[in-house]
Amino acid sequence: MTTLPPCPSCGSEYTYEDGAQLVCPECGHEWRAGDTVAAEDAPRVVKDAVGNVLQDGDTVTVIKDLKVKGSSLVVKVGTKVRNIRLVDGDHDIDCKIDGIGAMGLKSEFVKKA
Repeated sequence: MTTLPPCPSCGSEYTYEDGAQLVCPECGHEWRAGDTVAAEDAPRVVKDAVGNVLQDGDTVTVIKDLKVKGSSLVVKVGTKVRNIRLVDGDHDIDCKIDGIGAMGLKSEFVKKA
């Protein structure tokens, strides 16, 4: 049995082959066997829930009610967030929301306005 390389995205050792591609069952990342070096050098691309590429300074709209951790506040659907900043980590977006303050958002819960 051949040994497959670990996932370049999350480092999981449980990768498997699907045709010509390698797939990680833990994070869902797909890549070709020869592309592992190129994937690490490529710039990070953050996409919203619809698939639009996000950049620093964009305005986004929240697509789901989000509870604010440690508070009884809720960020309502349709809330516009201006001047976002993309960061590395679990929450892709740092921003300030009127009435709530500074917080981190996941890109899967916003769409580009």
